[in-house]
Amino acid sequence: MERAELLARMQLLVDRVDELADRMRRLQEENRSLRQQQEQLAAERAALLTKNEQARTRVEAMIARLKSLEQHT
Repeated sequence: MERAELLARMQLLVDRVDELADRMRRLQEENRSLRQQQEQLAAERAALLTKNEQARTRVEAMIARLKSLEQHT
């Protein structure tokens, strides 16, 4: 194999490694962003579950008061 051909092949390998490194960096950033979104969505879900539970408790209390009023009339 000639020296020029060997150098050309080596340059192709270097270029390919650079491409893979760039792709890895992009995927790491995307992964970080997705994890951050997942954490945010989990926090929002927890907040919504809490609000839902509070609303359910208030509705049940209203129903109990209405039943109590109904029995006293």
